[in-house]
Amino acid sequence: MEAVSSADSALTWTLFSWITRRPLFGLRWVRRIPTQMANFLLPSASSTNLLLLLCFIFSLLLAGATALPVRHQRPRHHPTATHNYRDALTKSILYYEGQRSGRLPASQRLKWRRDSGLSDGSAMRVDLVGGYYDAGDNVKFGFPMAFTTTMLSWSVIEFGGMMKGELQNARAAIRWATDYLLKATAHPNTIYVQVGDPNKDHACWERPEDMDTPRTVYKVDPSNPGSDVAAETAAALAAASLVFRKSDPSYSRLLRGRAIKVFAFADKYRGAYSNGLKGAVCPFYCSYSGYQDELLWGAAWLHRATRSPAYLNYIQVNGQTLGAGETDNTFGWDNKHVGARILLSKAFLVQNVKSLHDYKEHADNYVCSLVPGTPFSQTQYTPGGLLFKMSDSNMQYVTSTSFLLVTYAKYLTYSGKVVSCGGTTVTPKMLRRIAKRQVDYILGDNPLRMSYMVGYGSRYPERIHHRASSLPSVASHPAKIPCSSGFSIMNSGAPNPNLLVGAIVGGPDSHDRFPDQRSDYEQSEPATYINAPLVGALAYLSHSFGQL
Repeated sequence: MEAVSSADSALTWTLFSWITRRPLFGLRWVRRIPTQMANFLLPSASSTNLLLLLCFIFSLLLAGATALPVRHQRPRHHPTATHNYRDALTKSILYYEGQRSGRLPASQRLKWRRDSGLSDGSAMRVDLVGGYYDAGDNVKFGFPMAFTTTMLSWSVIEFGGMMKGELQNARAAIRWATDYLLKATAHPNTIYVQVGDPNKDHACWERPEDMDTPRTVYKVDPSNPGSDVAAETAAALAAASLVFRKSDPSYSRLLRGRAIKVFAFADKYRGAYSNGLKGAVCPFYCSYSGYQDELLWGAAWLHRATRSPAYLNYIQVNGQTLGAGETDNTFGWDNKHVGARILLSKAFLVQNVKSLHDYKEHADNYVCSLVPGTPFSQTQYTPGGLLFKMSDSNMQYVTSTSFLLVTYAKYLTYSGKVVSCGGTTVTPKMLRRIAKRQVDYILGDNPLRMSYMVGYGSRYPERIHHRASSLPSVASHPAKIPCSSGFSIMNSGAPNPNLLVGAIVGGPDSHDRFPDQRSDYEQSEPATYINAPLVGALAYLSHSFGQL
């Protein structure tokens, strides 16, 4: 065969040198092999030898493209998860579409639901169409709806950056609530806090699409104050304004401006809303803890949303009289003290607001009450390890506590702090471990091996206390189901025909028992405020285990 010319040889060497300097050849042993081979072949290279050399080089390229790591790019190693937290996150947000009231959008994913409550507010000549049914009935209670909105927003504020594709769905869930809350606060010094007569609603078992019970409208105003529901509504609007600050600045400004006005009303006209509306809101959502906790909570959210020194001053002046130092350790739709402490501790730990240093101590006291084995532990756990506060809808405390623990762990980690519980040091890692244990219990790591999230896992509650889920859908049964006719289905043992995907039920009793009976509303009823804090905890866990 004909030998290669000197010019061809020089060109080949140049090409060869360029190839072997590519990132593929960053490892020395890979770079050395083709160089040594070239030193042997090139001085007397024939066409055949040169072809063999180039084939060898490109075979290394192809092999390296799939087998060899690029320098300085080490893959992140995540711990192994026993649960699909990403799937649970998706479903925990999807649940809210099953709770929607009003005219449903084309994007509605739970197709067994239809439009409902389209004349809500007409009795008072105000538009109150939209919002959420709080649980398994067809009443729109403003107090738990506002708390649900605040907690969904807080979940996104702290962990939305980890949600990826679910962030848009979470924002949609929040906006469905805030659009309604804007309607409910449209008139100055007036808040429409409820639509539907709960006593008459509870006397029926009917689909929201068939409602024929009175859609009575209830409100608070200067002569009939409700600082609790008003301040919670202000908190919801303020928190949501942070969610939309970048994605929809004009909407964010609208929410923030309304929050300022609503909080001013809550603070000026003080009183518990259940005093004036006792027959309508008790025993369903009585303000048992008073309104002081909501004023502190609302001020904390206005401080965070507006960054105005006026709210910081308000907290400094009024904090103690509003219960900042209370030793209660329950956080839910009624009592917000613990949430306010955790929220305000961030201002001290992360933003270095020295005047709020006491809130770190208050938050620490809460944490110490939760950690088993510490001198200050006050929390009861079931034999299976579930935090247990009360028999009625206990899961709301499990999800809210889990969220607060991962959130406080985030603040502590940022500031390099720990919690001292007597002689026990509690680290952020310990808080996350406790939270994960609670979430895992919900998802199936429990004595019954049952997921308490509908639609997650192979075994979950099938007879949840929920009218729309338990009755045939409009698509399968177009004819109206009258008020009393539904009770035959409610009392039956048949599984619900419509899957309320993502719903978290009230949960097992103090001995980890769960009968899965539709009539048992304490254990089998889902609620919007159970899911809301879990959204944040699931986002954190999904990200931590590399699922998002």
